Amino acid sequence: MMPVMTELPAGWTLRRPTLDDAPRILEMVHASDIAAVGEADFTLDEVHEELTGPHTDMNRDSWLVLDDGGRIAGWAYPRNPTGKARDFVEVYVHPEIGLPAQRPLLRLMMARMAERAAELGHQVYAVRAAAVPTETRYIDALTDAGFTFRKQHARMQMPLAGVSPQPPEPPAGVLIRPVRAGDETEMRQFHAVIEAAFQDSDHRALAYPDWREQFLAESGVDFAEWFVAETDGVIAGALQSGGSGGDDENDEGWVKSLGVLRPYRKRGVGEALLRRALAVYAAQGRAKAGLGVDLANPTDAASLYRKVGMTALYRANVYETTVPAASDLR
Repeated sequence: MMPVMTELPAGWTLRRPTLDDAPRILEMVHASDIAAVGEADFTLDEVHEELTGPHTDMNRDSWLVLDDGGRIAGWAYPRNPTGKARDFVEVYVHPEIGLPAQRPLLRLMMARMAERAAELGHQVYAVRAAAVPTETRYIDALTDAGFTFRKQHARMQMPLAGVSPQPPEPPAGVLIRPVRAGDETEMRQFHAVIEAAFQDSDHRALAYPDWREQFLAESGVDFAEWFVAETDGVIAGALQSGGSGGDDENDEGWVKSLGVLRPYRKRGVGEALLRRALAVYAAQGRAKAGLGVDLANPTDAASLYRKVGMTALYRANVYETTVPAASDLR
């Protein structure tokens, strides 16, 4: 049943999205990004992924608000690919017309969080959201909804002009090579290294079938940009690059995941993997490289990224609250 949103301006409508809406959603998200951080930072692939990801049903979990001229003013959706007791709420609004949709969409999503908790079998459900520090109205809305600050993430980037397409030699005893994407055993090892490397953070583990389905759905994935680090006869580290995001003009090499097993840290393995990726991105004509990092990561990964020349394009605050499971799902 479609809720009646009396808080919306006269003539505005609320409905569920479809995949056909994805290009228009992306236009709105790009407008929001540019207003918040100065450049577009979302891809068409990511819109599709958020609408169709694991434990997400766009017909029950996601909302669009349209203004009286039919323009998309806001979009809200959850993200919980693991089905565990923590979800993430995103509310995007158009910076020029969308503010009236922001709090109504957040209220809808928080009500849905309680339902999702019950459906996924959790009595208490953690919910996170993020905002750039300058997004003060959204931060106020989150605070009024019971969210409190938890930590920061940084979106880091560097130009590749001047980066040699020939990477420096890795440390003695370390071999950096492309992953053997056609080898199922090695792909499982690759995934296992990434998951094990993030165990000491609050990274949400993703099962191998879900991880594989996720990257197979990406556009422009190039396994020549995925690398493993071998040392002592084992895969000690792994670097996964992102695809084009559905944008043929995308000129950014994207480090999606970089992890080194605990016994092999502080040996230069992570830096060797990263410098190999940067060299390959440069050789392929990419103009820049980027990644996202949890600034509360106990391995202090951000220090490595600064060492190779990356700086923070922007930082985002992460907020959290908890909700009890809904008792009535009728």
